[in-house]
Amino acid sequence: MIIEPGPNPHLTEEHLAFRDVMRRFVATEIEPFATQWDEEGGFPRDLYRKASEIGLLQLGFPEAYGGVECDPFYGNIASQELARAGAGGISASLMSHTIGAPPVAIAGSDALKAKVLPDVLAGRKIAALAITEPSGGSDVANLKTTARRDGDSYVINGEKTFITSGMRADFITVAVRTGEGGRSGVSLILVETDTPGFSRTPLRKMGWWASDTATLHFDDVRVPAGHLLGEENNGFAIVMKNFNRERLGMAAGCIAMARTCLEEAVNYAQERRTFGKPLSQHQVIRHKLADMTMRVNASQAYLDTLTWQVMRGDSPVADICLLKNQATLTMEFCAREAVQIFGGAGFMRGAKVERIYREVRVNAIGGGAEEIMRDLAARQLGY
Repeated sequence: MIIEPGPNPHLTEEHLAFRDVMRRFVATEIEPFATQWDEEGGFPRDLYRKASEIGLLQLGFPEAYGGVECDPFYGNIASQELARAGAGGISASLMSHTIGAPPVAIAGSDALKAKVLPDVLAGRKIAALAITEPSGGSDVANLKTTARRDGDSYVINGEKTFITSGMRADFITVAVRTGEGGRSGVSLILVETDTPGFSRTPLRKMGWWASDTATLHFDDVRVPAGHLLGEENNGFAIVMKNFNRERLGMAAGCIAMARTCLEEAVNYAQERRTFGKPLSQHQVIRHKLADMTMRVNASQAYLDTLTWQVMRGDSPVADICLLKNQATLTMEFCAREAVQIFGGAGFMRGAKVERIYREVRVNAIGGGAEEIMRDLAARQLGY
């Protein structure tokens, strides 16, 4: 049984056609290999090119550089169809350009856009974002990596950690300190990873095994001044705008991961027989499935409403924070219940529900931890 999201009046025939393309792509190019790639700790670089061929990598970027300008519902569809494979690590690295490249598209010079965006959107190069540091994650205003102006260059020193696509990215958008302490001294600079003085160390994780994650080291890394994104000391606002977009996409993916758990649990419960009848005919199991459905549907409706608000130009920051939490809590609940329904089979590696269960915490921490999201939402609401 395939469990689809409920009706959405904002989706057109074009949206649904794109969903069909995405579903075929995931079914043929990702799902058959998801377990293998997870165990191997990575996926072929050629997958980026294949994703570009169906228009996935180009979503939301300027047409002048090979992108496809579209409304945010396309991004939701992409995130939710990728989640069907139940392998968040593949999605995270494959789509790391959605957080690494927007600052270039928004604030880079024309020359820098022409250098970076066409290759990234064609799947020839990989882009990533580096904000988190060993000394702090969500506290962006107090980051310590420095960039000192020296003639026509910036010289960068410091470290970043937990960076998705950090090991094989060709371009990394790096948050640095160019001014005094606090948010007013933060800038964004694009770094090419073949620059002398740059190095990286791989990290091992609880989940997202197929996604390469790294600590980045900057030792007198000299970058052309033209790689500054926007104005010096004005990068914090770009970071925050990027976060809102990232959180909406993360929420879409988490809700779809929850729906995948529900779908897998329903199918297993209908096939598995215990005490002389299908597992799904036991009341306790039916109640679990009903509770999962309730949370998934409520979260999807919240997502659709906020996406529509964003599409019409609103910026519902507080609700996006709350949606991100709602989505991760829904994913956590559904992953737990699905593994419980599967029993011992859910504890075995290779099952979608087992992979998703391992990936709950990274979603509840990455892109803004649940605690930070609650506090930011409360302050935005004037509480």
